[in-house]
Amino acid sequence: MKKAILVATIGALTLGVNAGDWGKAPVGKQVVEECVDLGGTITTVYATDYVFKGVRWGRDAAIVDVNYTIDGLAVPVTIGAGYYNVINGDGILNGGFDKLDLYAKADLGTFAGFDVALGYTHYTFPEFRSNVSSSGLGYGELGLEVSRSLGFVDLAYSNAYAMGGLANGWYHQLGVTKSISLTDNVSLALGVGLAYSDNYWGALTGNDSDWNHYYATASLPIQLNCRTTLTPYIGYVGAPNGFVVDGVNPLGDGAQSDILHGGVSLSVSF
Repeated sequence: MKKAILVATIGALTLGVNAGDWGKAPVGKQVVEECVDLGGTITTVYATDYVFKGVRWGRDAAIVDVNYTIDGLAVPVTIGAGYYNVINGDGILNGGFDKLDLYAKADLGTFAGFDVALGYTHYTFPEFRSNVSSSGLGYGELGLEVSRSLGFVDLAYSNAYAMGGLANGWYHQLGVTKSISLTDNVSLALGVGLAYSDNYWGALTGNDSDWNHYYATASLPIQLNCRTTLTPYIGYVGAPNGFVVDGVNPLGDGAQSDILHGGVSLSVSF
């Protein structure tokens, strides 16, 4: 379940001082394409808890993610980096820590109505650079994403194969989402899902394959303008006795379950 926080809203505050409709030029003036999408996105997040694949690794996290999509190749390829500053933590990562994700993803196209993407992510912990090799915290991960709109809901399946380090094994997740338009600029997005771990957390729990966790999310994307979206969200993670996550304890404060978390994100495209 990424991601101090970067404030990038100053440009959005200037919209109200321009007369006329956004994207339209005054009479006799040439229209300026203010909202041309060049393929890049910057997202900043404040999260009450940093939750990754059902495990809470710390509290009070500031996240920034930057990515760019290259369309001139055989298939669109997105490359990006996500930086996570987790302020309050304990246990295996010894208090607050930072994390850097470097990733690339290729959208392979649509097959039998399913959109398919294949990617790779490398996870590193810069503050632990001196002992990463001995502790084995950093690792790489291959991922597959398959999604399809069913009309009334959207279906998404993803899996990941971690290649050693803090995680090693397979992770599978299946979820559905529903988006409800409230106004022209505001919508409500609801999601539920279930995850299965095939020894993914084996480095922390031993050889452990079982249901990982289940989750529910609710978010409220608010489109501030054609480039900027503000999204407050809330989420819940459940892991009953016997689920893998219930036995994962990176914070040293007992087995995890019934995690209620939330936050807000700001996404700007360019």
